[in-house]
Amino acid sequence: MKKLALLPLIALLATPLAAETPEETAAEALENAPIWDGHNDVPIQLRGRFGNMIGEFDFEDTTDTGPEHSSGRTMHTDLERLRAGKVGAQWWSVYVSASLSEPQAVQAVIEQIDVTKRLIGKYPDDLQLALTADDVEAAMRGGKIASLLGMEGGHSIGSSLAILRQTYEIGARYMTLTHSKNTPWADSATDTPEHDGLTDFGKDVVREMNRIGMLVDLSHVSEAAMHDALDVAKAPVIFSHSSARAINGHARNVPDGVLKRLPANGGIIMVTFVPGFLSEPAREWNANRSAEEARLKALWQGQPIEVTKRMEEWDEANPLPKAGISDTADHIDHVRNVAGIDSIGIGGDYDGIPFAPDGLEDVSTYPALFTELARRGYTKSQLEQISFGNMMRVMRAAEAYKASVSDMAPIETPVPN
Repeated sequence: MKKLALLPLIALLATPLAAETPEETAAEALENAPIWDGHNDVPIQLRGRFGNMIGEFDFEDTTDTGPEHSSGRTMHTDLERLRAGKVGAQWWSVYVSASLSEPQAVQAVIEQIDVTKRLIGKYPDDLQLALTADDVEAAMRGGKIASLLGMEGGHSIGSSLAILRQTYEIGARYMTLTHSKNTPWADSATDTPEHDGLTDFGKDVVREMNRIGMLVDLSHVSEAAMHDALDVAKAPVIFSHSSARAINGHARNVPDGVLKRLPANGGIIMVTFVPGFLSEPAREWNANRSAEEARLKALWQGQPIEVTKRMEEWDEANPLPKAGISDTADHIDHVRNVAGIDSIGIGGDYDGIPFAPDGLEDVSTYPALFTELARRGYTKSQLEQISFGNMMRVMRAAEAYKASVSDMAPIETPVPN
């Protein structure tokens, strides 16, 4: 009897300690490997809201920025919320409008590189410019957010490899080959194809980016251009802010045929938080709304007030389907299933979108997504890969390739007479 009485005690002592909660797993992963986000559009907010005059701009707390902007939208990003979101490294997008001519875009992107560097310099206790993987690690060891510059849109080099090289010299470390429109050498995902992917010059752009150590970003490019770039690339590519087309059919998302090629290339897709790229019902709603607006404009030609009134009625009767944390995690699950855990990163696109998914409203909310991933069974080490490790591996690989071809001459192209 005494032996039997001891059995419950023995069983209790043999019971393992309680498993970590998803919240604890996520918190520990982000403590070990803070978020390295692929795309944030604060620089264009500085241009649009403040004309790049940032002397009075308070980046500690931007929650009062709504009324000053024509959209009434408060900025998604500030230092306080970056810290709350466990962001350790940030690619700042030095985007300029694709509607600019190439000479205008070259000037504008240099202005955006300048204002972003000035913003970093204004907050030396919080931000530190990073040009290399070692710089990223040094900044984070010092308790600062490593700040890297990514050019969004190949129109910003004016179809010139010389300008490409010079933007690298002043700090740009990735370039998205297109934005919403084609360039003279690359097709955009959201424009009528002209080149069936990349032209010969476009392929030279990829080769030269590899040679100088600038990451090739394939967000925004057409599927054909994705494949052309992967055919040419000698270093890992990135998708700085895209999601999975199998889950949401938007042209900005990445099809499975491309995802399957990422492991061989070593590249990553940094899953984005754009609601219209996450939720298929939201994508369909956007298409239906555009169709309704076109119909009303045809019915009520020359009567914009009538069109506006009827669109307001349509909006009230057809609320936008919401996207949320679960939708975002679904895309990450899909990428893992198709391309593997090594191919995943995070690219929120904060301050480049009018609103974010429910539960991911601003840069303070990354831990909520990682808690959801932990709840789905992602291990701590897998979360650390997604948050930081995969991006670091890609950057080090690009730097290693650059070092391996240090004796290679720059690619030359003739300038027009």
